[in-house]
Amino acid sequence: MTESATSATSVLREMRWWDIDPVLRMERELFPEDAWSRGMFWSELAHARGPGASRRYLVAEQDGRVVGYAGLVASGEQADVQTIAVARDHWGTGLGARLLTELLRAATAFECTEVLLECRVDNTRAQRLYERFGFEPIGFRRGYYQPGNVDALVMRLTDPATPVPDTSAPDPSVPGTERGTDNHA
Repeated sequence: MTESATSATSVLREMRWWDIDPVLRMERELFPEDAWSRGMFWSELAHARGPGASRRYLVAEQDGRVVGYAGLVASGEQADVQTIAVARDHWGTGLGARLLTELLRAATAFECTEVLLECRVDNTRAQRLYERFGFEPIGFRRGYYQPGNVDALVMRLTDPATPVPDTSAPDPSVPGTERGTDNHA
């Protein structure tokens, strides 16, 4: 599928409770060994609305089907990308970049001055996406992803208000997830 046929026709919107079941199906397909539970998504969404909201969760929907989702938590001046996922049939369409752009807008709205994320060290596609947005590696979390004892690369963006993705390279979209320490299974 081309970007214009796929990414541009998906609508990004706030994730709501009725999205949890389709998101869980995608979650289990993409991350069978460390999929989030229904309770984890409910907990995140409980903090995404109202005057004390500290989360922003989105879904990408196309023709009534959830084809991507993403979430961010803000605390003080720091935000953490909790998860980004794109359906396999939408990889390479620019949808991962669109979801990340919206998360960075949310970080700016929360008045965060930096955004962190963890990424599997073997997920080079996602790493390239983050680097296009200005994220830089700052360390590792040994054995972070279980099972398998896979290390996480910790990346940071110091000014989410002015992300400047390098559009000269094709968008790798996001085949994996990057989750913050508070909510990783």
